[in-house]
Amino acid sequence: MKNKVSIIIPVYNCEKFLDKCLDSLINQTYNDIEIILVNDGSTDRSLEICRKYEKKDTRVKVIDQKNGGVSSARNSGLAEATGEYILFVDGDDYIEYNCIEKSMDLILEKELDI
Repeated sequence: MKNKVSIIIPVYNCEKFLDKCLDSLINQTYNDIEIILVNDGSTDRSLEICRKYEKKDTRVKVIDQKNGGVSSARNSGLAEATGEYILFVDGDDYIEYNCIEKSMDLILEKELDI
């Protein structure tokens, strides 16, 4: 049985890194995910890039808000999350393509409460 993972990404002026970040998420080997991008008042092309991925993949949702800081952005993402598990990733980071699958396998195998 699969469990949905909500991935929340606070986005603030990270256009240089955002494509690599989002490609690493939409190409995960674990598919039961939602990707919540919270644009936190970016002044560069970050929102445009977020919207591009929202059009490309139905698992991507964009929230656009005035700048409130990373905690505010994460809280906005949490309010929209529908997954049983939450993963926070920053907009200038990326994860390995099997990261979520390996994590979920371990969580379920060991019956971890995290």
